[in-house]
Amino acid sequence: MESPLVVGVDGSDASLTALDWAVDEAVRQALPLRIVHASLWERYEGVAPAWTTDRPSGQVVAENVVGTAAERARRRAPGLSLTTDVLAEDAASALLSEGREGTILVVGARGRGEFADLLLGSVGLIVAARAHCPVVVVRGDRQALEARHGRVLLGVGEHDLDSPAVRFAFREAAVRDAELDVVRAWRRPAHAPADHLLMRRAGAASFTEESSDLLDKALEAAASEHPHVRVRRSTVEGPAHRVLTDRTAAADLLIVGARRQERLVGLELGRVAHRALHHASCPVAVVPQRRPEATTGDR
Repeated sequence: MESPLVVGVDGSDASLTALDWAVDEAVRQALPLRIVHASLWERYEGVAPAWTTDRPSGQVVAENVVGTAAERARRRAPGLSLTTDVLAEDAASALLSEGREGTILVVGARGRGEFADLLLGSVGLIVAARAHCPVVVVRGDRQALEARHGRVLLGVGEHDLDSPAVRFAFREAAVRDAELDVVRAWRRPAHAPADHLLMRRAGAASFTEESSDLLDKALEAAASEHPHVRVRRSTVEGPAHRVLTDRTAAADLLIVGARRQERLVGLELGRVAHRALHHASCPVAVVPQRRPEATTGDR
């Protein structure tokens, strides 16, 4: 059986928005949908005694959350194959475990109980930073959530030669029949000549050419597999985390890579992914990419 698209729900408005997005994505990808809710009600309330038919309130709440979500999903896509589950774990651990078998993990930008001034909920941040499969944090305005822009945005870094993020972006553009907007942001080194106008122009041309060559190499394999995807390539001077976040205003989905280390403990999000998860105007997909050793850089 094909690995499902997994969405975490908790009954909050943000999780219902994520559920709607996940339903649409499952239909686009022709994937089964798995709706999960993490609940530790047994830990705090205990199991109901055998002689009573009353169910603990925590169990009732958990079952209502997934039941309501399943009903909403069926109304949105009547033919969609879906399953539900209540997991006796904390939300982050439950979703990370689900991500080992899932195709994509989908979460809302905030959950129930998050402080109002947080730009991204703690669960979404942890899952995006540690999951073994692509994670989509659903955020943005109605145009982006309903895929009205017809554009998928991909940020390409120096390590993204035929990377999982690049392949994921081409698949998304293909199933959406959307334009793929590929951006390579570059920055002039501090020691580069900048005083003379001609030197500035020559330097910019060199960096632009180098960035263009990198894009050609990064996209070559995936582009050959998806020849019908319309690709727009851009090389832009500036910090990647700002360039990409600004461009999300005209995108339906931003895709960035996140390099992982097998034995590193802690959150593994570069500056680009971290800023996008907090400030993007559209859903953000963080695609893991394994690496043997730590490196530095904007990503």
